[in-house]
Order: sequence, then C-alpha cells, then structure tokens
Amino acid sequence: MLGAIFMAVLLVIYLGFSVNYAWILISDASPLANAMGYALLVLPALGAWGLSAEMRFAFRSQALMRRLEGEGLLPEEELPRLPSGRPDRSAADAVFPDFSEALQANPESWQAWLRLGLAYDACGDRRRARWAVRRAIALAKQA
Repeated sequence: MLGAIFMAVLLVIYLGFSVNYAWILISDASPLANAMGYALLVLPALGAWGLSAEMRFAFRSQALMRRLEGEGLLPEEELPRLPSGRPDRSAADAVFPDFSEALQANPESWQAWLRLGLAYDACGDRRRARWAVRRAIALAKQA
C-alpha cells in the first residue's frame, strides 16, 4: 500500500512538471511551440484521469473488503504460499470452483462477486479479478 502511494505521488510530481513545461511552450511566441504545448497538455490530463480512476477503484474495493470482513465472509481457506508470498496457483485453482458455484447460486450478491474476484486474483488472473471486483462495487452501490 505504501508503495502504491509513493508511486501516485511520483506520478503527480511528473504530471506537474509536464503541465509546467506545456505552459512554457504555450507562452512562447512560436505557433509550433504553442501547438506542442497544447498537445503536451493531453498527457497530464490522461494521467490524472487514470490516477483518479485507479484511486477510486482502490478505495472502493478496500471499503468492500472491510465490509466483507465485518460480515465474516472473507475466504478462510489458507492457501499454501510460494516463496514470493503469492498463493500457490494449483491450490487456488482447486478451490476456485467453490467460489464460482457460490456466485451462480446468488449472482446479484456483491459479496459473491468480491469473493470470486479474490479467487481470480489467487489464481493469477488479474484481469478477471479486477472485472469481478468492479462488478461487486457496482452491485454494492445498488444495495
């Protein structure tokens, strides 16, 4: 978590320097420099949008994790870990069907979607894990 905050701070600093350099180019008398300055403003805008989207996702998913923990529904299966600290993928694959079946039994439950996202993450499928957590966030907003 601390590493993510550090990287976000570095990105904000980088975006600040980019905006400053774009302003310098926009302030120049040359039309070409002005065009480059306006074009350079696009990158910080995209970076700020991406950072804010990721931070919203992080805060919302952490809030749901706390709610799930408060309800006592966090997965209790302690998976064997690799030396890197990641769960053993074959062990995670073995317990994955349990989470998938729980979701099929209650597809409108944000808790089931969040647990499925945790299972996907343990299996190493980050893309599907993020998708499942996003679905959990959307369902939790509706509830």
